Amino acid sequence: MDRVMKLASERAVVIFTLSSCCMCHTVARLFCDLGVNALVHELDQDPRGKEMERALLKMLGKGPSVPVVFIGGKLVGGTNRVMSMHLSGELVPVLRNAGALWL
Repeated sequence: MDRVMKLASERAVVIFTLSSCCMCHTVARLFCDLGVNALVHELDQDPRGKEMERALLKMLGKGPSVPVVFIGGKLVGGTNRVMSMHLSGELVPVLRNAGALWL
């Protein structure tokens, strides 16, 4: 879990993904379309990825374990939470507060 938290604090937005996950791609694309330069960490490309995936699942409390988004070093959640925030208009202000958006 320490490695997850260390990576999560490296940028304003960090997304933990698997390269074969279509929802991971969708969430990463949303942030890109919003103009966010997110750090996308593909767990299947990391030698300790399985361990990190288990830690993320433990943090979320329920599956699926990816994608998992951190904004400002804080756990936001997975696809459902991110999309809900986006549709309700909550996501952009949170991104601004974290310094991920300048507009």
